[in-house]
Amino acid sequence: MEKKIAIVGTGYVGLVTGTCLAQVGHNVICSDVSEEKIRILENGECPIYEPGLLELIRENVRQGRLSFTTNVAKAIQDSEIIFSAVGTPMGESYEADLTYVKQVAKTFGENLNGYKVFVNKSTVPVGTSEVVREVVNSVTNNEFDVISNPEFLKEGCAVEDFLKPDRVVIGVDSQKAEDLMREVYNPFEKQGYPIVFMDIKSAELTKYAANSMLATRISFMNEIARYCDIVGADVTQIAKGIGLDTRIGPKFLNAGVGYGGSCFPKDVSALIESGKHDNYNFDILNAVKKVNEEQKVLSVDKITKILGNDLTGKTITLLGLAFKPQTDDVREAPAQYKIRELLNKGAKIHAFDNIAQENFQKENPHFDITYFDNHYDALENSDCLLLVTEWNEFKELDFDKVKELMSGNLIIDGRNIYNPSHIRSKGLEYVGIGRQ
Repeated sequence: MEKKIAIVGTGYVGLVTGTCLAQVGHNVICSDVSEEKIRILENGECPIYEPGLLELIRENVRQGRLSFTTNVAKAIQDSEIIFSAVGTPMGESYEADLTYVKQVAKTFGENLNGYKVFVNKSTVPVGTSEVVREVVNSVTNNEFDVISNPEFLKEGCAVEDFLKPDRVVIGVDSQKAEDLMREVYNPFEKQGYPIVFMDIKSAELTKYAANSMLATRISFMNEIARYCDIVGADVTQIAKGIGLDTRIGPKFLNAGVGYGGSCFPKDVSALIESGKHDNYNFDILNAVKKVNEEQKVLSVDKITKILGNDLTGKTITLLGLAFKPQTDDVREAPAQYKIRELLNKGAKIHAFDNIAQENFQKENPHFDITYFDNHYDALENSDCLLLVTEWNEFKELDFDKVKELMSGNLIIDGRNIYNPSHIRSKGLEYVGIGRQ
């Protein structure tokens, strides 16, 4: 049955959620206080880069199932189910900042004109549903329910993740709310995708636990890579050797420049801080965070080991600025940390990222960087190529041309995507992460 749904927040999670719910037949209105975002969407464009999303937005707008507004109050009044998809940024003490969630809860309560449900789609700490309930109750006496429905979207393939989910997790504490959410996700249940109902606190914690587990795998493999550098082993072969174990699996076993983005760094830190509030210390997650912070600058150490600690007069070219391919997201991107360290050591920085470059410039206006429109142009007269993001266009570089363009010969493969012997055969020096 078609449901009337409002999405509050048209960022990454909200826009994908709203568009995909419209795609399966619901009537969705995406709302945001940002006039610029809504203007972009109403003009048939998309404020974020996500493969396949723009096409779905245009199709569902044409079909009349998807619309956009800055009038958040009216969107709530006209809908049965309200998804809160606002940001929960990391606060000064690393805890999740619930300011925007509370604002949405207050607006929700002020505009209740009948029974509705407040669905927390944002990543929030355990107990946030109780905070939301208190805020809503402070401004209304109307009946409502609070639900936790965490997202598990990977940037770069979020549309497919939503439409073909591994599972849908829903935390509820009333049968009425559960019945309503079953109707929302009925199109997915009909296709055989698991819909998992649980208590609200468990649903809230499931999201943090999932991201923390994936971050742990990444940091573990980065530690193995460091040891490979010491003993002369190859971490890519080790990843294959353990990834074929069905108890482990092959995903998130690639050593590299450290994890970044809007989720892993924030969620690991938030879970650690949540534990502190309850007098619990997450020993493993503290180690995961420490390893990742060190990994962000490891490739800089590899550069200075060869070119010297003083990089004055040296030009380093970074290929890739996004925290991962297929996204323009540069939040907590490893490139930021590497550039900061390189600049502090006197290096001149060239950079290229066809998709994320504009966002990176906006987020880091203080960086003294020369940006280029072509990766080969960026490499001209460079002493070192530092591969940070494994965009497809970087995987098939012409290393004969690279050799001609560069004044130096150092290749730092921060994602282990190149064949070391092939690069060395071109007269270039290859350095990977945990590879010989």
